[in-house]
Amino acid sequence: MEYIQVTKDNLENEHICCAISNNKDVQVSSKKAWLADRFDEGLIFLKSVERGKCFIEYIPAEYAWNPIDAPGYMYIDCLWVSGSLKGHGYSTDLLNECIRDSKEKGKKGLCILAAAKKKPFLSDPKFLTAKGFTVADESDNGIQLWYLPFEDGAETPTFKGCAKHPHIDEKGYVLYYTNQCPFNAKYVPVVEETAGENGIPFKAIKIGSRQEAQNAPTPITTYALFHDGEYITNEQMNDKKFLTLVTK
Repeated sequence: MEYIQVTKDNLENEHICCAISNNKDVQVSSKKAWLADRFDEGLIFLKSVERGKCFIEYIPAEYAWNPIDAPGYMYIDCLWVSGSLKGHGYSTDLLNECIRDSKEKGKKGLCILAAAKKKPFLSDPKFLTAKGFTVADESDNGIQLWYLPFEDGAETPTFKGCAKHPHIDEKGYVLYYTNQCPFNAKYVPVVEETAGENGIPFKAIKIGSRQEAQNAPTPITTYALFHDGEYITNEQMNDKKFLTLVTK
């Protein structure tokens, strides 16, 4: 497999490994705008030259859009291989390149979000275990911070208190989200409209800065849905999924 790094110079011309090929689609443009602002902070986006979801996105943990304390670490936003590209060792290729690059940059290790059992849009704990990662911290809602230190005695990353105990005071359905995930640009408005049409109390809070993300009441900031103060899921909702959730 041949890989290419997406940068400021080629961002507009590159397919960014989501299911949308049209660069004018709001989902693509929102994600690319978010990426463009992260490159100067050290974000790396490495993807296959093949069309499809096969990429790794990582950034120095100090600049991660998550409430973690992991000074000197590299944080993996997303490691994703799907469809016909699965089962060929591409995840290992991408992770190995991240390890090589992070060591070269003097990082203490890597960290990434997962859970004890595989959850949507989170890394597979079985894969992480096989690659030497272990759990550094866990929030009350079962989201775990995994890490791979490069040297013995490296400081263990942790969640901030706001992420360790995810809870909000607002009633109804409250969604925290960012433009890091391209699909939010399409589906958050869909859920807002669906909630309004059905008289369901719903509020969407767009996290617009690193500072807001690092102090969010949830370890997952790309998409975190609460109900009456309690965290429910990080799985993206369309209109049908949302209505099914509400009726349960």
